[in-house]
Amino acid sequence: MEGYQVPDIKLFNKWSFDEISISDMSLEDYISVKGKHATFLPHTAGRYQKKRFRKAACPLVERLTVSLMRRGRNAGKKLLAARVVRSTLEIIHLLTDENPIQVLVNAVINAGPREDSTRVGSAGVVRRQAVDLSPFRRVNQALYLLTTGARESAFRNIKTISECLADEIINAARGSSNSYAIKKKDEIERVAKANR
Repeated sequence: MEGYQVPDIKLFNKWSFDEISISDMSLEDYISVKGKHATFLPHTAGRYQKKRFRKAACPLVERLTVSLMRRGRNAGKKLLAARVVRSTLEIIHLLTDENPIQVLVNAVINAGPREDSTRVGSAGVVRRQAVDLSPFRRVNQALYLLTTGARESAFRNIKTISECLADEIINAARGSSNSYAIKKKDEIERVAKANR
């Protein structure tokens, strides 16, 4: 045991968590990629739904994996989702030559809407009122929009879900409006601005 070194934790034994930087200060606590949140696989079997806000401690790549398991037929297939995420990260690396975890972090920062509108109403009169979104909800919304966009573009298409998800994440990280998530975010913020 003398000469044993703790290995660097790399996602899928490939992608390092060391140089990941989170450019948005407000989201640092809710995007879990550093320190104890670094994992080899996006499958920790943690009990993240037992308590409110516990899922903020769930590693970001695992949260992406979990949000892929939607639409009844994919429910519970976490190993399938993990395989999709693995090939997605490979494709992102091939297309951008960057650390795919960093690209994912940038996409989440760009894709979360900062303002939304809620329904305020009493006695049948319902009007929308603009509200600021908490950083936690921004991360949740971003992951939801990214996976929904990938799922819609992969449906009835030759491209696989991995390719669609990779395209979606790269476009979102660049802030390009080809991304479903960025389009939705702009739309949500535009509606909120009209309802201020």
